[in-house]
Formats: sequence, structure tokens, C-alpha cells
Amino acid sequence: MPLSQTLKLAFRFSLREMRGGLSGFMIFLACIALGVAAIGGVNSVAQAITAGVADQGQTLLGGDLRFQLNQRDATPAESTFLDRLGTVSHSANMRSMARLDDGSDQALVEAKAVDDAYPLYGALETAPQLGREDLFGEKSGVFGAAAPDLLFDRLNVEIGDRLKVGSATFELRARLVSEPDAVSDGFGFAPRLMVSMQGLAASGLIQPGSLVENAYKVRLPAGASEADLKAIQDRAASDFPEAGWSIRTRSNAAPALSSNIERFSQFLTLVGLTALVVGGVGVANAVRAYLDGKRGVIATFKSLGASGGFVFTVYLVQILMIAGLGIALGLILGAAMPFAASAALQSVIPVPAEGGFYPGALALAALFGLLVTLAFALLPLGRARDVPATALFREMGFEGRGFPRLPYLATAVGIALALAALAILFSGDRRIALIFVGATIFAFLVLRLVGALVQWVARKSPRVRSVALRLAIGNIHRPGALTPSVVLSLGLGLTLLVTLALIDGNLRQQISGSLPERAPNFFFVDIQNSEVDAFSTLIGKEAPKGTLVKVPMLRGRVMALNGVSVDKANVPSEGAWVLRGDRGLTYDAKQPANATLTEGIWWPENYSGEPLVSFSNDEGKALGLKLGDTVTVNVLGRNVTARIANFREVQWETMGINFVMVFSPNTFAGAPHGWLATLTEKDATAAEDARLLNAVTRAFPAVTTVRVKDALDVVNRLVGQLGTAIRAAAGVAMIASVLVLAGALAAGNRARIHDAVVLKTLGATRRTLIAAFSLEYMLIGLATAVFALAAGGIAAWYIVARIMTLPSHFMPEVAVATLVFALVITVGIGLAGTWRVLGHKAAPVLRDL
Repeated sequence: MPLSQTLKLAFRFSLREMRGGLSGFMIFLACIALGVAAIGGVNSVAQAITAGVADQGQTLLGGDLRFQLNQRDATPAESTFLDRLGTVSHSANMRSMARLDDGSDQALVEAKAVDDAYPLYGALETAPQLGREDLFGEKSGVFGAAAPDLLFDRLNVEIGDRLKVGSATFELRARLVSEPDAVSDGFGFAPRLMVSMQGLAASGLIQPGSLVENAYKVRLPAGASEADLKAIQDRAASDFPEAGWSIRTRSNAAPALSSNIERFSQFLTLVGLTALVVGGVGVANAVRAYLDGKRGVIATFKSLGASGGFVFTVYLVQILMIAGLGIALGLILGAAMPFAASAALQSVIPVPAEGGFYPGALALAALFGLLVTLAFALLPLGRARDVPATALFREMGFEGRGFPRLPYLATAVGIALALAALAILFSGDRRIALIFVGATIFAFLVLRLVGALVQWVARKSPRVRSVALRLAIGNIHRPGALTPSVVLSLGLGLTLLVTLALIDGNLRQQISGSLPERAPNFFFVDIQNSEVDAFSTLIGKEAPKGTLVKVPMLRGRVMALNGVSVDKANVPSEGAWVLRGDRGLTYDAKQPANATLTEGIWWPENYSGEPLVSFSNDEGKALGLKLGDTVTVNVLGRNVTARIANFREVQWETMGINFVMVFSPNTFAGAPHGWLATLTEKDATAAEDARLLNAVTRAFPAVTTVRVKDALDVVNRLVGQLGTAIRAAAGVAMIASVLVLAGALAAGNRARIHDAVVLKTLGATRRTLIAAFSLEYMLIGLATAVFALAAGGIAAWYIVARIMTLPSHFMPEVAVATLVFALVITVGIGLAGTWRVLGHKAAPVLRDL
């Protein structure tokens, strides 16, 4: 029979077979739809956000171009260059302390000063909406300011109340509702306080060496193309090679946001793929159960002369049609996610208000769904092809072991490899994707071995007197037992949850427990050279038992490594963060007390030769640096090249004063700078901290004081929110695991009915059977939970201890929760399905034996 005719006939038989509906395939549909929806939805939302950033690039950046300078204003030549480009808006950002007019309380703020041209794009929204002069103008020596609700709540103030910042007084005239270019300014730990440039100048906060970021945003004439923007960037670099400014364009308005969205969407895509792969086990179970129910039909086909290949084609067509329905449901859900996410994310990150349809993301999800279906359905279909009609008529055929013919096995393996290759190919970070794929394959193999080990232990266990327990143990290792399916389906999702729970718990423990114990009480920033001695005297008076550590501090950008511009250098991702933006720099004649040299030697105290630098060991190695290499940094508009004299170990987790680069003192001789200090007083109470903070703010209003505990509380909240989001995403994989578990138990119902009827005929009571099934599910769930704890514990330890380099601890509460969850799920779902089995009439079953 020609192939086309065979396919036509198989399709016709498939449609007839499916007239009975989708009974038995609901879990199949749910697994495929869930995984496809997760992958398609996550990638659609990510593309929606990326499109939002691109569409609103001018508003988010605050201009067509943004030139940022640190610790200095633009020179007259630089200002002339910028003014010739178009309309320029100048803003300045710095951290400072805002205190009540009576000095009774204070708070850290992110001060932003804007000029008359702000904003060039978008609109500044305040409540009430005021004109610029009414909002920021000076009235009787008092300047205006706007702040978000957070600052009003933190200081318990209202509109009309006054704050002091530096030596100037500001009146809160409106609440800050929306700041159009906030995303381009980056994330801040403190609430915004928006003032005028005149108000910032009157505050006296800007001194030589003050940590202030000056942003010059340019609105180009209409019609400026991307090529024009690139030409301006090239001209700025060639005309001002030592400006040290960071230049961004409207097409790259929020690089940090875009990068974080890409990373998070990649993680969620991999989680969705995990759910889909776990659902593949459900596909295999559903196909096996469906074919088991079609034994008579398959036997009839074969008895009437149908070939094994024809039988395979008939049921493959059915599986693909059902999978197509599941994929379609998943695509509908995935396509709806950008619309649903738009409202939820509108106040946080820019997404198109009307949502959007992203066919590329949905097509990728559909492809993944199809490949997973084929990879997991081919093996049971291949087995059905080779079962003879006589075995089917004898109620045999689908509980046997072994693999199908080589072509089916090779095709399934090939599709699985194609699935892995696509996951790696379409990933933003292929190294992480490769690790994920390898871990998934390893987990499947290990879980198969765990299932086989559980069966082997049950087979070798001594005979017990309890009838129920003896039946349970026998059910675990008999042919066609549920053990491999249950362990595989529940184990992967449970292991993922244990890993995430332990990582989250360890991070929270570090932030709320270990880090505060090791970290200083306060950081003090922007201490002027002329005030260092007076500041030290005040701290000695207010905190006589405390330890004050102070170092000079500058800000600078790494411009070149060994004479090669960092823009052209091929830098591994592990060390790329050192080259992004500005870094804190310091100098020291002596080796710092908390520094341990790993290579090289420290320079003499009176060293006056070529500028030298000590580089952090891990970051230096990640950048491929070695002793004798050169690093060029731009500080205050001047390029300085220093040679690496040594590498040192930096313990970032101590939260003390640490720098990637420490220079020899002669490197920055004569450069204006401020000082950074820490105060450590372990026995200080919250009241004593508050008193000290108030005293410092009153005496040195230009000094920015950061209470470490407050900063850690903010970080802890962020980690908690991120952990909740990640656990919710991982919950998708767990839901797939539960669905697969339910499907695996349902797939074994025919054998369960047979066993229950025979045992009841031989005198077993319902109570005995319930006890036997409960013990079986409990033993399998317990074994799975133990594996999940072991595997998840090892994975979490590696991530926390090796990658994050933090102390790792095992958490008993996670172990207990895992055990309870696994037992409740397996026993609960198992008994829910078994209860119907126990009520089955014996006569119909016995007549078919």
C-alpha cells in the first residue's frame, strides 16, 4: 500500500478511535498545556518588556543621548560639544541625609537635582501637579522638593513640612508620582528626593571629591538616526579621549533592566522546560495507559492483517492530534500572559500598555511541546507495535520490560538530543543552559536508578508478618509496578523545590543573622579631607567602644587592560561587572589588615615610582590578568595607568571596606577626594545607633550615613520577593510533577482493579487493602523524599558554598516539610484513586480472567 494511502487510512481510523472522547488524556493535555504556556508566556512577557524599553527609549533615558560624569562637572569644552548637539538637560544624583527641621529624625535619600529643561521627554507627575517654579523654586530662602510616599511615611511628614539637606532647607511641596527617566538612573536603596540644581548648590553637599553623578541628557533634532547616534559617540570618544564619561543612547536606555529581564526570563524558560520535560513522563504514562485500554482493538487490527507499522501510525496520529490540542491550549494561555502582566508590571517596569502578540516566543514553545510529546510517546508506541496479537488476547503486553526496536529508540533519543540542542541554542547564556540540560539528563538517569534501587531493596527485604506490609512491599517490586514512574515524576519537582528552599533559607540566614554579626554598624561616605579629624573625634566621643576604620575614596572607570580598550576586550561574564560603570578606588601605603596577598608583594611605604595597583584575586583572574599587566582607569577626567604589583584575597561577605583595586599613594597625588569610614560596635543598641546617627547628621550634614542593618533589611526584602517569585515559578514544575504522579497512579488502575478483586475473593478485607496501598505509597514517597533531600542539599550546597562563597547549612525544617509534602501527596493522590478501585465489582473482572 502506498505511503500516502497508508497515512490516509491511519488518519481515518484515528478519528474513529477518538470518537469516545479524551478520557484518560486530561493529565496529558494539562502537562503539555502547562509547559507550553510557561515557556510561551515567559518569553512573550520578556519580549513585551524589551519592546516597551525600545519604544519608550527616549523617555526612559531622558533624551536621545546620555553622558554621565562622576565626581565632576563637564568642562567648558565638553559643555560646548554637548550644546552643539541639541537641547541639553543637566541633572545630578547623590546620596545624602535628609533630616527634620527640628533635627529629631533623619533618613537616607537619593537626591536628584534637575535643571529648567528637565524632562526633555515624558512628563514629571506629582500630586498636586505643580509648575516648575512652584515645585522647586526658592521662597524666602526655602527651596521646594518632591518625594515619593515612602519618604513621607518614613519621616512621618506631610506636604508643607520642611527638611534639611546639607546646609539648605527644603519644603515638601508635592508627592512624587512618576519620574520618567527613573529606570536609566538605576536602582536605589533609598527614597528619591527631587530638588532643583540651585537647591543642591545651596546645600553645600557638592565638595571636591564628593560622590556625585552628573548626567547630561541631549535631545537631538528630529529625524536623528541610529547611525547619527553612533557617529556622535565615536566623535565624543575621539575628541575627548580622557573624559571618562559613560555614554548611552535611546536604544540602550536601561541596560541593567534589559540584562536582568533576559536573565530572569532565561531562568523561567528553563523552569518551564523542566515542567514540560516532567510532563513528558505524564505523556508516556498516558500513552501506555491508553494503549493498555486498547489491547482488544490492537489485537483485532493485527489478527485482521494490519502490520505493526500501521498500528504504530494509527496511534501516533492520535497522540499528535491530542498533543496539538494541548499545545493550542498552552499557546492561548501564553499569548494572554503579556496582556495580564501589563497591568501588574506597569508601575514597576515599562511594558506595552496593550500587551502584544509575539509569534516567535509562541512558536518556540510549540516546538518544545511537540518534541517532548514525540520523545516520550515513541517508546510506549514502539512497544505496542511489537506485541503479538496472542499476547494481547491473553491480557498481556504492556507490563513487560525492555526497550522497543532500535529505530524507535534511536528516534526518541535523537529527538531528546534535538530538544537539548534547541534549549542551549535559544538561551542567552549557553553555559547555564548546558549545565541545566546536563543536570536534567543526570537527574533522569539518577531517578531511574533510585527507582530501580527501591525495587531491588523491596525485592531483597526479609519476609514480614504483617499482611498489609507484605502486600505493599510486593507491589513495589512486581512487574509493571508504579515505583519508577512515581519516583521519576515526583523526584524532579521535589528536588528543585528543596534546592531553591535551601538556597533561599541560607541567603536569608546570612542577611538576617551571620552578615549583621560580621558587618559594621555604619558606613560613612563623603567625609571631606578637612573634616576627617573632627569626624574621628566626634565618633570617639559618641561611640568610645567602637572601632572606626577610614580610607580615602575616589570613583573611576576602567578604560583599558594592557592598553586594549575594555570596549574591544573579550572579557568573560564572571569578571565583566568590574568593567561596567564606575568603581570605588582607594590608595594605601601599607597592606590593609584584612588583605591576604596571593601573588606578588606590597610596595614600600615611601614608594614614589611607577603607579602600582593591587587587584582582587578572583576578579583579576576572571579578567585574565596577571602580575605585571597594566590597568588604565579614568579619575576626574584623567586617564591613569598602573601596573599590577600583587593580587589579594577579598572577603566581600564581611561587608567591611573592600575594593577591587587599591593603588599606591603616588598614583592620585593631589587629586581631590573624600573619605569612607566604617564604625563597628557589636554591643550597641538600636537606641545608641539612633543617637549616633543623629549626632553625626547634625554635626556633619554633608556626610552620608548608612546604617548597615537598614540596608540589609532592604536586601532581605528584595531577596524574599525574588525568592517568592522563583518558588512560584518552580511551583509550575511541581504542579506538573503532581499531575504526572496522578497520571502514573491512574495508569496502573487496571492492574489495581485486578489485584483488589483477586485479593478480596481470597478473603482480604477493604481495610487490609487500604492499609497495603497506603503503606506502598508511603514507602515510595519516603524514598523519593530522601532522594530529593540528598540531591537538593548537594545542589544547594554547591551553589551557596562554591558559587556564592557563603557558609552553607542544612535546614531541618526544609527536610521535615519535604517529607510531609511527599507523603501527603503520594498517599493522598494514591488513596483518592484507589478508593474507586476498591469499590469495583468482582464479577466482571473475574469473567475476563
